[in-house]
Parts: sequence; structure tokens; C-alpha cells
Amino acid sequence: MSVRITKDQVPLLLQAIEGLTRQQVLVGIPGDVPARTAVAGKPPITNPVIGYLNEFGSPANNIPARPFLQPGVNNAIPAIIARLRAGAIKALAFPPDPEVATRTLMGVGLLAQNSVRAVITGVIPPPLAASTLRARRTRKVAPRTGVVPLVDSGQLRRSITFTIRPK
Repeated sequence: MSVRITKDQVPLLLQAIEGLTRQQVLVGIPGDVPARTAVAGKPPITNPVIGYLNEFGSPANNIPARPFLQPGVNNAIPAIIARLRAGAIKALAFPPDPEVATRTLMGVGLLAQNSVRAVITGVIPPPLAASTLRARRTRKVAPRTGVVPLVDSGQLRRSITFTIRPK
């Protein structure tokens, strides 16, 4: 008995599978975003710096740690695993779909991004200090009464994004 190959789609199959393993999804705040507007004669600060200071805290600036990035990604891990599993199954299907890796990784990125944004929107301990709440209410530009620690203007939350890059 002999085997006759009429159409070899193995290279496409291998390409779809390798697409899932040759790339990585990075979630966070891009460092190449423009700085915010300077306030009260202070130099402008960027969202990545604000994110870092809030994630890890800054005792020198009296900023307590309010982790949001790592917990947000960790919260999404079960859904991410399910999405990757489904993508791997689709990568093994015939006829092979060369775009399955891109769609799968985009879905993973959106899951992680939305999970991190949800953590920011939630109340992360410790609560805001009374002085911070007072300053929010009495400032001349855009006074605010919100009590959610990492949400003032919403710029930090909107700056959370993802990218897909080669490993």
C-alpha cells in the first residue's frame, strides 16, 4: 500500500502552531507615551512612572503600594489559559488558518488589559488619605469627589494596553 500526497498543508499547520509560541503578549503602560501636563510648576510625569509608583509604592513620596498590574493579569490567567487552549486546537485544524495565532494572542491581550483595568476601577487598599480627598475637592482645575484610589482623571486606566511582540 502506498501513500500519495495530493496537497501538502503541513507547512501551514506548522506555521499556525509556531505563531503561538514565537510571540508574546505584553500588558502594561507603554513608555513612549507623552507626559501629562505639568501641574503647579512641577515637571510633567508620565503614566508609566505613575503606574510604577502606585504598583510598588514610594515611601519617600508617602505613596503606599497599590498593586494593580500584577493582580489584574493574575486574575485573568484562567481565561487566558482557556483562550490559548482554544487557539492551539484551532491551530491544529484543517485547513490550517495562518491568522489563528494573531487572533488568539489579540484575545489574550484584551483579556489581560480589561482585567487590569477592572482592578484599577475597584477599590484597592489602603483607602485615600483624608488630605488627598480634601485636595481633590478643593483644587481649582477639575475638582473631584471620587474616592477610588487609582482613579482621578482616568488617564492611568486608559493607558493600560497590550502589544504582541516576537520573543
